[in-house]
Amino acid sequence: MSGYSTHRGVADTGPVRAIRNTLGYGARMSALDEAAPAAPVQSVDRALTILELLARDGEAGVTEIAQGLGVHKSTAFRLLVTLEAHRLVEQVNDRGRYRLGVGNLRLAGATTARLDLVTEARPVCRQLAVDTGETVNIAVRSETSALYLDQVAGSSALQPHNWVGQHIPLHATSNGKVLLSEMTESELRAAVRELPRFTDNTITTRPRLRDDLAAVRKVGYAVAVDELEIGLTAAAAPIRSAHGDIIASMSISGPTFRLDSERLGEAVPLLVSAATEVSHRLGWGQRT
Repeated sequence: MSGYSTHRGVADTGPVRAIRNTLGYGARMSALDEAAPAAPVQSVDRALTILELLARDGEAGVTEIAQGLGVHKSTAFRLLVTLEAHRLVEQVNDRGRYRLGVGNLRLAGATTARLDLVTEARPVCRQLAVDTGETVNIAVRSETSALYLDQVAGSSALQPHNWVGQHIPLHATSNGKVLLSEMTESELRAAVRELPRFTDNTITTRPRLRDDLAAVRKVGYAVAVDELEIGLTAAAAPIRSAHGDIIASMSISGPTFRLDSERLGEAVPLLVSAATEVSHRLGWGQRT
């Protein structure tokens, strides 16, 4: 039954699916059942079911929601209060009835934005992989790390490591430095709370990190040579939204012996051009 949840037969609509995906609900429920007490998991399940009920019916009162959950009205009300605090539900004209709130649009929009990014970037990444022969990655910031969304292997990569879905440190990678490059000092401190060392080349002090980020802003790309692991070199360039904000980074990576300074000098302009093309596809209009 495509488009429907197996839980109580309630429609699994777009916003609710976005929340389930954000929580990793379907893939991780069995792990949660083993790792966490039953009550908190049951509360999450009930809260998601409320969203599904409202998505199906449009609006409902506390009594209806309690009956749909099979719980006491006080339990349903507590769940609604929590969801309302996160703007996932809202009251309809103070009549004691609830409907989905605008917070669902934010979650669904974030999911859609990432899908749009991968869709628009994929053909450009493929061409860049052909032009450079190196592995191309797309990454976004996920709180205190960079998250790889997509990867295209180049012809020079014999057995490329699959980075998709993996988190990497922001301060020790070219992607991370691009994603950090235009942050304010307070944003930078929140995103990079520690500077662990991975190799002798890893940036481990804030003054050096600030200097590196200033260089990224000046030249428009970042390079990391043996900073995350010995023998790995990468370069990254920013992908911008229609408003000009850095929302992702595009990188090429390969072994240090192959991506030497001469090779980087040839590949980086292609990388910057490719990242700019993706930015234009996403609506960024400041062509140079």
